[in-house]
Amino acid sequence: MPCILNIETATEVCSVVVSRDGRVIFQKEETKGPSHAVLLGTFVDEAVKILRAQNLQPDAVAVSCGPGSYTGLRIGVSEAKGLCFGLNIPLIALNSLKIMANGVSKMADLEDYTLLCPMIDARRMEVYDVLLNKELQEVRPVSADIIDEDSFADYLNKGRILFFGNGAEKCKTVLKSETALFLDNVYPRALDMISLAEEAYAAGDFEDVAYFEPFYLKEFVATTPKNKVLTDMK
Repeated sequence: MPCILNIETATEVCSVVVSRDGRVIFQKEETKGPSHAVLLGTFVDEAVKILRAQNLQPDAVAVSCGPGSYTGLRIGVSEAKGLCFGLNIPLIALNSLKIMANGVSKMADLEDYTLLCPMIDARRMEVYDVLLNKELQEVRPVSADIIDEDSFADYLNKGRILFFGNGAEKCKTVLKSETALFLDNVYPRALDMISLAEEAYAAGDFEDVAYFEPFYLKEFVATTPKNKVLTDMK
């Protein structure tokens, strides 16, 4: 099995894991972000030092490619591409929502649920989400949804859905169905990328390092600070 360096920066959490043969060699995670620009390079440097001490080199780099935070994804993908160029190894891209679902599949009894719905906060009442079955296959594709009381009604009428992720928190008071259940404190983690990355490596599912871009889902919209607006009006 390959040695893979996994990078996850899609939300406020920054994490790096190195795995080999499914075993964790190195793990670092910070949940008090966002401070990816400072932390990620440090985590990766520490990981590379650990590998060198064991006379190892990554066979590939896996990165969480989105959807998620525009800045976080950009930082993570840039770091991953730089490593791939420098070490001449392939790049694996993994969907941030599926990474969360992969983690939940290991910690929850999924027999109680019909579908899984990982959610990432996209500000206000909008979330990035996807509906997956218990085998983590897409039932409804990744979307940017504005949540109201009718969201997912067709699916909730047919069975129980487990919602999780930082986007699900704000949906608790809106989705009133008895078949809508919520799991707290779930976020994308590099640790939950391991099995997905190994599957992608075995299948040769690699990205073009030169041209790959994160899956932003929506275009980035820059906001103008209020003090800048006031200055321009003077």
